Amino acid sequence: MSAPPTPQHDAFYRAPAGWRATRPGTILRHRPVALAAFGTLPQQIQSWQLMFRSTGTTGEPIVAVTTVLIPAAARPKALLSYQIAEDASAPQCAPSYTLRLDGTRTEAVNQAELLLIDASVGEGFAVSVPDYEGVEGDFGVAKQPGYIVLDGVRAAERFAPLKLSGTKTAAGLWGYSGGSLASGWAAQVQHRYAPHLHIRGVAVGGFVTDVPGALLKINAGPASGLIASALPGIIRGDAAIAKLLRPELTAAGKQMIAHAGSQCEIANVTQYPFENFSRYVKHSIPALLARPAFRKQIDRLNLGGSAPAAPMFVYHAVNDELIPVAGPDAMVKSYCARGSSVDYTRDELSEHGSLAFVGAAAALDWLSAHTIGNVTQHGCTTMTVPTMAVSPATLSTLPAVVQSILLALAGLPVGGAT
Repeated sequence: MSAPPTPQHDAFYRAPAGWRATRPGTILRHRPVALAAFGTLPQQIQSWQLMFRSTGTTGEPIVAVTTVLIPAAARPKALLSYQIAEDASAPQCAPSYTLRLDGTRTEAVNQAELLLIDASVGEGFAVSVPDYEGVEGDFGVAKQPGYIVLDGVRAAERFAPLKLSGTKTAAGLWGYSGGSLASGWAAQVQHRYAPHLHIRGVAVGGFVTDVPGALLKINAGPASGLIASALPGIIRGDAAIAKLLRPELTAAGKQMIAHAGSQCEIANVTQYPFENFSRYVKHSIPALLARPAFRKQIDRLNLGGSAPAAPMFVYHAVNDELIPVAGPDAMVKSYCARGSSVDYTRDELSEHGSLAFVGAAAALDWLSAHTIGNVTQHGCTTMTVPTMAVSPATLSTLPAVVQSILLALAGLPVGGAT
């Protein structure tokens, strides 16, 4: 089987006539798709792609796409929007493409998240996996990821084959690293943008809250290529930042933006390790961030403007080498001071990559309890543990997670009849 056309060459991603007159969350077209772990292992899950109307950073109408899944032989109990850590500014890196059978096989890290999606389906969720960067790949911009996530939930609730209960559907949000930023935006804008949605819980790990802090932490380190992945999307999707940053780019900087903006995360991280991106601008990155006008614009990319209405589960590595723990520490404190309910776990032994999977079973357990179950949460808790790997929530949920993953890898149906 040949690989499907990339989004740049696939008519499905082109907005149909009259779409601007529709309301956010309106389904504009849909099609069934075959998904595969790592591009080659077919998944026995019912799945479709939906194009829907959404909203951009400055309030303009846009179109977006989500991939929706349900158990092979069961009626879903709730809806989960899972935000993959796309971490790239190129359209062919979007999950709607990378998760397809015979899609690109260069994004193994992101494709591995399909196994966590499988585990969610095995728990009884219908799952929406939105291309939250939009059809162009606007990685890192403010607000728009949240709007797309929420409109993906709206579209999923309206899609009859998912057998959901419309706006009465209990829903949750989940994302790690880059996916946590999109999930955080959705949680933050939901009470104004989509207050009717029944969002009952939000789980975020490797929580990206302080974009300037992350830039300084990552720059010149082993994962510095993430800066190359983010800058093209931010420049493309945020006109105010682009106006300030474009004149600062050297000739080499302009070439880097054009090149990195055509590649996915792994290619950029592989190509730009230990790169000091100050060499691509006329002034150093610290000098740019010290300018009040530039810092004001870049700070708009940070979460924290308002507190989420839905309860949250936050998990973060104390020694996270990419996202300093001080960011989520401060954000959780701010959310709690504003009345949000947050369960926060700080893991001492994990680092950024390992916690994505070490903490997954506990996050899924919490989401199941708050959406499929009847758990309600009030207030805030913070605990620091040696490792989440042996927490009661992990130990109780891990066998089911492993079972779903093994079924998925073996090409067997995930999610039995209920």
